[in-house]
Amino acid sequence: MSAPAPAPRGATRPLSTVSIRVRVIAAVMAVLAVVLLSSSVAVNAVFVSQSQRNLDTLLSGRAQLARQLARAGVRPQQIVNRVGVDGVLASLELRDGTVLGTAVPGGSGVTTVTTTLPGTGRVNGARLTLAVNTSLVSGAQDALRRTLLVSGLAALVLSGLLVALAVRLALRPLDAMAALAQQISAGARGSRLSPSRTDTEIGRTAAAFDAMLDELEGAEVRARRAEEQTRAFLADAAHELRTPLTGVQAAAETLLQHRDAMSVEEQERLEALLVGEARRAGRLVGDLLAVARLEAGAPTTRTAVDVGALVESEVDRASLLRPGTTLTSATGDAGRVVVSGDEDALRGVLRNLLDNASRAAGEGGHVHVGLRVQPGLAVVDVVDDGPGVAAEDRERIFDRLVRLDAARSADAGGSGLGLAIARGTARAHGGDLVCLPAPAAAHGADFRLTLPLAPGPRGEDGRGPGTLAG
Repeated sequence: MSAPAPAPRGATRPLSTVSIRVRVIAAVMAVLAVVLLSSSVAVNAVFVSQSQRNLDTLLSGRAQLARQLARAGVRPQQIVNRVGVDGVLASLELRDGTVLGTAVPGGSGVTTVTTTLPGTGRVNGARLTLAVNTSLVSGAQDALRRTLLVSGLAALVLSGLLVALAVRLALRPLDAMAALAQQISAGARGSRLSPSRTDTEIGRTAAAFDAMLDELEGAEVRARRAEEQTRAFLADAAHELRTPLTGVQAAAETLLQHRDAMSVEEQERLEALLVGEARRAGRLVGDLLAVARLEAGAPTTRTAVDVGALVESEVDRASLLRPGTTLTSATGDAGRVVVSGDEDALRGVLRNLLDNASRAAGEGGHVHVGLRVQPGLAVVDVVDDGPGVAAEDRERIFDRLVRLDAARSADAGGSGLGLAIARGTARAHGGDLVCLPAPAAAHGADFRLTLPLAPGPRGEDGRGPGTLAG
């Protein structure tokens, strides 16, 4: 025979939905019926065996009595009279053929014992037959069987009622679970079973049920929050794109419709506006795509990145772009700090932090970048002496399309996505980006970037994996 075809992937067998209450009651009643039947058979067998032994004992005792009387010289008729009482029939046949007593009937309903009597005279050598009619015992057996049958049926009925009541009480926790599940399905939230004990089967099941509800409701809340954030993000993105696109449209329409009436300077101004707004829209679209890639967990190319060299390069760039702001760095004591990551993405994180810090510090301000090594981590602090970030805004600024009205407000071309992209990049590399108050100033902010060190041999400076003596 060929083997049965395997079930298709994902296929499940339908769950048997026979009532647990019915199953338990049926199983208990079946076991009880088997026990009662077995015990009835055993009682009947014991009764029959004991009754037969009692009859044999009775006849043997009467035969023993008859022999004792014969030895004592008691006359034959008196022997018959003494042993033939209480349902025992006695027949004594003497040696001369004389028969005294009652004739013993034959058949299967009679138990008999025959013995030869000792003694003197006519009794010597006489043949004594004793018999008992077993119909009385058979009647008792029939009565016993009827009693066992009636009592067994009554016991089954009573036991069925008691078992049904006991199972109903025992399954109340399952009924409570089913009722709670129905409430949750109907839209009710927040209810829990809250078992008093968790070291029993029902307690463990109820605790697992509550944990599942916590996870489901948490997932539902997170999904709704994510949906709301996505809607808000789409609305904000559309709003952000509307401004540059409106500028592009207005400039383009003006050039198309009024080019002949415009001077060369006005045309160049509109063309510059058109290019600027198009670039602004392009940067916004690029930032939106970067956020989408980070949220989708798009893979990145990992190479060995020297964080110290990256910091020095970006500090030099920011110094050239903002000559009015003093930028300093301190990376020499850390040695050569190497992480595994996407160099362009990490460069973008540092560039965003330095640009934000330079804008916050403003003309005459100061920005300091420090690099140090903690166990297993490279830590970069970008500290400015600007107005700082309020405590309630230190997490909000990492949300998408968020700009603060204070020092780090939007400037020309800003999209409000830079910090969201920076934190997403840091976390995609196994690190993090947080905003802290400036460590030694009454105002200012400290943006701390942490990245896991790349695995490697211990450097000569003893700083552990990922660092080499500079």
